[in-house]
Amino acid sequence: MSKVLIITGSKSDEEYAQKCNDQLKALDIDSVIEISSAHRHPERTAKLSAEAEGNGFEVVIAMAGLAAALPGAVAAHTNLPVIGVPLPAALGGLDSLLAIVQMPPGIPVATVAIGAPGAKNAAVLAARILALKHPDVKKALEKHRKSL
Repeated sequence: MSKVLIITGSKSDEEYAQKCNDQLKALDIDSVIEISSAHRHPERTAKLSAEAEGNGFEVVIAMAGLAAALPGAVAAHTNLPVIGVPLPAALGGLDSLLAIVQMPPGIPVATVAIGAPGAKNAAVLAARILALKHPDVKKALEKHRKSL
């Protein structure tokens, strides 16, 4: 079964990770939520990222507010697709959005909307990536799309 790793930088952001997790579950995708700050726990974040593929994950969703370095830090340590979710903090999350979307060439992070809508869309985008390889995810995604 396909797996998605969801990393958020702070316990206070766990509500967004849960929204993402709920959407993944609705699409029959297994996921794990980890809390690891790019600034407070850089070694742990690097290890989670570097070992994600070996641990069976196929996509990583990284959520961050304020400096919003987490998605980029994750992308620096893995070749898996990384989806960044900017979270509302200062400036309504615009600062987070700009920090996540402005990655240097060669270290891409797909970026979705700010906050809860972005958390749900990150799950759907992850499903679209996984659907290329997993027919069961493709079927669940098609069913979800028809329900909209």
